[in-house]
Amino acid sequence: MRRAEHSGSVPLAGRRGKWAVLALAIVVSGLALAFGGATRVNTDPAAALPRGAESSEAIRLQQRLPSGRVTPALVVYSRDGGLTAQDRQAVADDAGRMASLAAGGRVVPPVFAPRGDVALLTVPLPGAQPLAGLTRTVTTIRAEARDGLPAGAKAEVTGPAGFSVDLAAVFDGANLTLLAVTASVVALLLLLTYRSPWLWLVPLAVIGTADQVAAKIVAILTRTTGLTVDDSTLGITSVLVFGAGTNYALLLIARYREELRLHEDRHEAMARAVGSAAPAILASSATVTLALGGLVFALSPGTRAIGLAGAVGIVTAVCYALLVLPAALVLFGRGLFWPFAPVAGGPDPTRTGLWARVGGAVARRPLAAAVASVLVLAVLTLGVAGVRSGLSQTEQFRDRVEAITGQETLEKGFPAGIAQPVVIVSRASAADRVRAAALAVPGVVRVNPGDRTAEYARADAVLTAEPGSAAGFATLRALREAVHAVPGADAVVGGQQASDLDEREAASRDQRLIIPLVLAIVLIVLLALLRSVVAAVTLVLTVIASFAASFGAGWFAFRHLFGFPALDLAVPLLSFLFLVALGIDYNIFLTTRAREETAEHGAAGGIVTALAVTGGVITSAGILLASVFAVLGVLPLITLTQIGVIVGFGVLLDTLLVRSVLVPALVTLLGDRFWWPGDPGRRASRPPGLPSADRARA
Repeated sequence: MRRAEHSGSVPLAGRRGKWAVLALAIVVSGLALAFGGATRVNTDPAAALPRGAESSEAIRLQQRLPSGRVTPALVVYSRDGGLTAQDRQAVADDAGRMASLAAGGRVVPPVFAPRGDVALLTVPLPGAQPLAGLTRTVTTIRAEARDGLPAGAKAEVTGPAGFSVDLAAVFDGANLTLLAVTASVVALLLLLTYRSPWLWLVPLAVIGTADQVAAKIVAILTRTTGLTVDDSTLGITSVLVFGAGTNYALLLIARYREELRLHEDRHEAMARAVGSAAPAILASSATVTLALGGLVFALSPGTRAIGLAGAVGIVTAVCYALLVLPAALVLFGRGLFWPFAPVAGGPDPTRTGLWARVGGAVARRPLAAAVASVLVLAVLTLGVAGVRSGLSQTEQFRDRVEAITGQETLEKGFPAGIAQPVVIVSRASAADRVRAAALAVPGVVRVNPGDRTAEYARADAVLTAEPGSAAGFATLRALREAVHAVPGADAVVGGQQASDLDEREAASRDQRLIIPLVLAIVLIVLLALLRSVVAAVTLVLTVIASFAASFGAGWFAFRHLFGFPALDLAVPLLSFLFLVALGIDYNIFLTTRAREETAEHGAAGGIVTALAVTGGVITSAGILLASVFAVLGVLPLITLTQIGVIVGFGVLLDTLLVRSVLVPALVTLLGDRFWWPGDPGRRASRPPGLPSADRARA
């Protein structure tokens, strides 16, 4: 046991410094919360489409036309067995009443389906009105459509106006619920981890404050830099702050508790703990931040927003974990750990606990452990067979809102392309030639002229193929090629089907670019931290295997348990990034400690000792992070549910199998070659009995 050395070298968490740090943190946090303001949401539909997408250009050209300055509300009437004469009269009456709500005071006459069981009434609403006004108008339309409708008939409001209102409704209060559930899960797991009635409050308060500060920084960026975010982006950012921030807190507290067994002075113990834990925490946070930063190269604005907002969240979390949390912990002394307060000179139970026995078992039969682990990962990876990606507009929500059911009713009653026509915008002088070229494309059954100005003209093309099908996308590509070939037309093709195609192609391009970029970032960080080519490459390969297994298991669950028709386009890239960047954390925590222990115990003994002393905290961190990502299921988007399941399962797999069995087995098999070209064994061995935390100070 070492006594406190009152050398004045204790950092910010020292006797006087802790008060300064806490005061500064309170001031900065208070200013951010008081003056951060609200998040600005961009309602421009073109801003949500991939950078450079033709469908985005089509929307911007549409906005120069009268039809582009309205938001249609589609009122869909239906009756099993066919609409009656009374139903048709009610639809006609609604058209007259709703004209007062329409832009320009005019409603297009209703259209009846060929079988006579569905009718469509389009109410063009002013496009510039705020969401609150649009919600009131859509609510009025829904009430008037149902009022006086004969019994047995049904009226539903869908279209752009219906989806905007219903999407806002399902997210109303969802982020507050997400925050409350996340904080509750973190609090429960911290309480179970530390078994102290009050220790858990300190990291929860610090990381909770970091989450709110990060949200305010993101809000400022939306108003000053043009960053576009939505509720799902804010939800993911909050999960990242709580998950990563609590992981850093767990590692720091574990080192602090270890040092309290070596030093009587808690300030000295915290200084040593920060010095020991900071390199791994900084390397971990740098990996995640740089990986998220790589998303700025994505074409999708939503993906870029997640990258920038998430990077802000991780940087904020690590600042609070390494600066504010140490000061808050030393403020309360050893009593904070009651009833299991560490005693100076007391034994370290981790070196003889469960994970020491697991490490010993792996070290005795490393080849069998490695082969068994690889087989488990391979079997799980088989679940990826038959994976499908791309959800239609009606498949993206777990809640069956009226806009979705109305769209489905519309698609059942009218031919495939009627519900989602393809929009063609061209120079007005070439409008007739563009329509003729479009009509000549196989799979295009009708091209209806739309509104026009002296400069531009619109036409709506109806396709025979189902929206979102391979045949539909093939027809769209052929249609674009045909209208682009019309001289002087400057024609562009847009609409919902074209937007889906552009988003699909952008997602594919982003995966090809960003996945290798993330792997390169992780590899560079590991090379800089571990100074070993073999170690860095081995760890990267293990996280790739872990992702493949969790992705396969996730798709199997979505198909057979959840009944999801496909993966959302953003899921493969985002789940890969989160799982690789966050999953490598545990390998960083394990191998940095193994590098310390190798000087005394050798490569095999070092990894066993490292597993023994880090196993508990890393397992707690993994369970906590998996639970926090699972909380994404609180939000109503299938995308977030899928990300939460894949990342949550992957983190558990990485924590309980890859980090605990596979990596120690590989290190044991490779021996000192694992650290090539470095050699931690060359470092001066510490005196007998001196714990690793004091090696450099002996």
